[in-house]
Amino acid sequence: MGSLTSCCASDSPSLCRNAHSRLDSFYQDSEVSREETGCNLQHISDRENTNEYNLEYNPSDHPRASTIFLIKSLNEEMHFRNGGEKQKSLLINNHVTLRRKYSSCSTIFLDNNTVSHPHLKSTIKCVALAIYYHIKNRSANGLLLDIFDEKLHPISKSKVPLDYNHHDPELKQIYRFIATLFSAAQLTAECAIVTLVYLERLLTYAEMDICPGNWKRIVLGAVLLASKVWDDQAVWNADYCQILKDTTVKDINELERQFLELLEFNTNVPSSVYAKYYFDLRSLSEANNLRFPLEPLSREKAQKLEAISRLCDDGYRDVRRAARKRSASVDHLYQSRWVPAILS
Repeated sequence: MGSLTSCCASDSPSLCRNAHSRLDSFYQDSEVSREETGCNLQHISDRENTNEYNLEYNPSDHPRASTIFLIKSLNEEMHFRNGGEKQKSLLINNHVTLRRKYSSCSTIFLDNNTVSHPHLKSTIKCVALAIYYHIKNRSANGLLLDIFDEKLHPISKSKVPLDYNHHDPELKQIYRFIATLFSAAQLTAECAIVTLVYLERLLTYAEMDICPGNWKRIVLGAVLLASKVWDDQAVWNADYCQILKDTTVKDINELERQFLELLEFNTNVPSSVYAKYYFDLRSLSEANNLRFPLEPLSREKAQKLEAISRLCDDGYRDVRRAARKRSASVDHLYQSRWVPAILS
């Protein structure tokens, strides 16, 4: 799992980038050209545009490419500014107005949500909002892959309506579905971010859209895979059948298998890509008034911050001391002394 090499060639641009073996070589001193030999070995210069293609269309693989959900949310904002209809309130909480906490002389409020330890509930809300924008701003209701079609593979006993693929789900519905999976399986907030990475990687590799008829099974497959890759103690497929009691182990196994095949078994999530999705989710939350909770600074947390700050200061002094001990030539007898600034 996680390998990017493939031994199968395909006409799809998402699969052709791995069709060339690393054993292919090029000899500059050869006098016979590739056209004369009839061998169509690809030179490394011919693959320079491959990185540009991945960089532009695969944000789940490259940290410099913009995430798809953030682009779609910005398009929604531009549509509203250009005179479009104002969307309904997307706040998941019942309280429409959120009170913003401010620090004072006696109390300091800090956001404990960090890259390494995100806030679980707030992160799930942001992931649900990202999926909401994916569904709302999709290109069209294209053909559904059978494995993700909720009508062919229902996850509940409730009857699926005939127009099931034409009514967008509400944000609260998406949030409840994801929150139920994470609460029952006891998954972490980091797993939610990895879930979103796998979801956008699937949409890019398979060249498909997430729509009202397949979003539940796509999210289920992404959560299933993220829980096994990220968490040390992964949830068994049979456990998901206990959460979604109308599903079978055979169906979950087939969903996982085809999800992996569509991802080309690329389950690797670089730390730079993970950080990009985390900060883009924070930008999405600020744009939609989904603020992360603030907690008062306790004595224990203040001591930890002071210890970290002291370590950083000591490291900075060591670097400056090493820089001052460098030898000087005879031409420069006068060295400038480093004097710390004094703020009065």
